[in-house]
Amino acid sequence: MITPRRWLPLPLLSILLLVVWLLMARSIAPGQILLGGGLALLIPLATYRFWDAQPHVARPGLLLRFVARVLGDILIANIQVAWLIINPRQRMRPAFVVYPLMLEERFTITLLASTISLTPGTVSANLRMDGKSLLIHTLDMEDEDALIETIRERYERPLKEIYEC
Repeated sequence: MITPRRWLPLPLLSILLLVVWLLMARSIAPGQILLGGGLALLIPLATYRFWDAQPHVARPGLLLRFVARVLGDILIANIQVAWLIINPRQRMRPAFVVYPLMLEERFTITLLASTISLTPGTVSANLRMDGKSLLIHTLDMEDEDALIETIRERYERPLKEIYEC
């Protein structure tokens, strides 16, 4: 028996692929919908064996708040980095920081590292082999402990609540 899960192993990815295709094509002509729909079905079918299991979202409301927080932080960080660049009197203090992780799952660690890298002025440079700490580069650091605490409270704890309950 053919199940929907077999023909549509990653339904959200299929929808996303179709939407992205139509946005890139800048058309909702029947031919574009047919071509995008075919790709949206074939690509996940060909690649689903390589994907990790999709994580369970324990608290979807908290996930929405987390996304809003990250988007707000990206906006504020863009302004701060622009100010650092255009203000010649402001001296940047770049530094590497070893960030000890509370997270244990690969997916949530990846989300944290991506969130840090998305925020201008910081980038996740390395995950230690033991998976217990991230090496983070920051463009301007006043206080290492304050940076660690900010990342822990704003990003890591919510991710742990959302995915690792």
